[in-house]
Amino acid sequence: MIPAALVGWYLADLASGVIHMTMDYWPARPGVGFNQLYFYPGDRSSAAYEGLRRDVMARVGPFQRLVYDFKNHHPRPDALGRRSMKVLIGSSVAAGTLPASLLLNLWCFIAPPPGWLVVCGISLIVGGTFAQYFHGTLHRAANPWIIRAMRRVGLLMTPAAHQKHHDSLKRDFATNNGWSNPLLNPIFALLYRRGVLTDAGLEPTR
Repeated sequence: MIPAALVGWYLADLASGVIHMTMDYWPARPGVGFNQLYFYPGDRSSAAYEGLRRDVMARVGPFQRLVYDFKNHHPRPDALGRRSMKVLIGSSVAAGTLPASLLLNLWCFIAPPPGWLVVCGISLIVGGTFAQYFHGTLHRAANPWIIRAMRRVGLLMTPAAHQKHHDSLKRDFATNNGWSNPLLNPIFALLYRRGVLTDAGLEPTR
């Protein structure tokens, strides 16, 4: 059971890295105002900015909103740490872990798999659900005791380890614990060399 749980935790970290890599370099849709938001010169707490953000986000679907949020996170990383858990896990639950949980329950009801496989699945679902929350904790000083305890035993990444990603934007995309970064870093390097991922995708088109 314990090895299976650790495998599930690794897979959740791997999923966080693949999604992070994809969203960072996926081009934001041009012509809808993302560039005005990203390069906004004024006060981002102002009513004018909030109104502009509402207008822009109303023109796009959930996927492009998520794409923009990943890009906006790079120059303003602390903004992620100020978001509530509900906001941070909402898209992960709706698009991934709730369907996965329902499928796992259905599997257990129809033809129960081995217990260790269920444990692996639960670990993966829990790690996937809280992936963006874990990411957010890397960008704030005050965190619950359980986050600090999990960091001490290596189950979660430290802010210093995550900073390597922000320093280059070309490595260490996994944000749960970083166990999968040795696998993902050469994959990113290959995709970057071949032009599949390019710097043009890092920011909205001016």
